[in-house]
Amino acid sequence: MRLQQDQLWKRGEEFIRITRLERFEVAYKTMADLSTKEGEHHVLPKKEFCRLVRGAKLVEAEDD
Repeated sequence: MRLQQDQLWKRGEEFIRITRLERFEVAYKTMADLSTKEGEHHVLPKKEFCRLVRGAKLVEAEDD
C-alpha cells in the first residue's frame, strides 16, 4: 500500500482523508459527509494508520 497526501479512503460510512504525511506519522481527517467537509483531525503513527485503513477502500480522485 502506497500512502500519499490527500488520499481519500472510505471505511464503512466514514471517509478518511490524509492531510499530512510524514516519515513516521500521518495526520488525517475523518468525515461523515464529503459535501460539507466537516470532521475531526487526528494524528497516528504510520503503522497504526495502516491498521486503521486495512479493509477500507481507496476512493479514486475525480479528474476536473
